[in-house]
Amino acid sequence: MSIGKIPSADLAQLLARISSTDPRIIVGPGIGLDAAVLEMGDHYLVAKTDPITFATDQLGRYAVHVNANDVACMGGIPRWFMATLLMPEGQAHEELATSVFEQIVEACESLDVGLVGGHTEITFGIDRPILMGCMLGEVDPRQLITPAGIRVGDVVIQAGGVPIEATALIAREKADELEGQFETEFLSKCANFLEEPGISVVAAAQAAQASGEVHAMHDPTEGGLATGLWELAQSSQSALHIQESDIYVVPEGRILCEHYDLDPLFCLASGSLLIVAAREGAHQIVAALRDRGIPAAAIGKVTEQAGPSVTLVSDAGMRPLAAPARDEVTKLFETHG
Repeated sequence: MSIGKIPSADLAQLLARISSTDPRIIVGPGIGLDAAVLEMGDHYLVAKTDPITFATDQLGRYAVHVNANDVACMGGIPRWFMATLLMPEGQAHEELATSVFEQIVEACESLDVGLVGGHTEITFGIDRPILMGCMLGEVDPRQLITPAGIRVGDVVIQAGGVPIEATALIAREKADELEGQFETEFLSKCANFLEEPGISVVAAAQAAQASGEVHAMHDPTEGGLATGLWELAQSSQSALHIQESDIYVVPEGRILCEHYDLDPLFCLASGSLLIVAAREGAHQIVAALRDRGIPAAAIGKVTEQAGPSVTLVSDAGMRPLAAPARDEVTKLFETHG
């Protein structure tokens, strides 16, 4: 297998081995499902865990926001966070631990999330710090959102541009290589994409849910917007038709991707949110997001529910969007690092 997510077909085989008769499991593991949902009396607990494995100097910030994003995509409110920090033998130092801890605390405070526990360890066999996060949240059962709610005729909305996360990662991790090839101001702006426009989609998810009839939400991460669309299609067994010209690719991301011959639709895309909403009122969701300064547009629709597919529509016609084998950014680090 290549670096990145386990291929969907292989993952499906693994998940098929899981069986549970626990009636309190409302949403269990599945492709395209952002988090688990458990019944807790008059409310549901939403639980999510995700690691940060790409080399980065912003581990703490990444871990909090990507996990909070997935809770929000289920209609939940992020409440509590736990973190496990693994530092490599021979490279661990007090400044690293302090920096990661301060980032976690700052990110949690920005979302009004409580940091309630975790674990730190210096270990062998790794060459860089790895941070694993677990976010817990709550949702009213009536507000739960899953891909099971997708219907034929629904509108697919993109909130936020792509690939925000990849743009920041490339600028930060390839700074020495890019210096002199691009203006310092441009590279600084790209590196700051973690903060502005940022990788959190919690505000966008909450605004969408408050403004219209949302049937599903999904935040594209590894594998980019293309993988996000495919995961929506797979989890709902739906066919998606996407207008290629309506997809918003941030100019800075397009430039850096072109420099490394990467497809921006297949690159790390935290900071963007896919929303599937009822056709009636979808324009209200777009307007509400724009009112909050979040770029948003309807980019496609659900055409049928007879097996997953994603089709790109352009002036040149229609063509299938291939399911990504891996994130484009992994190729950059393999071939240029």
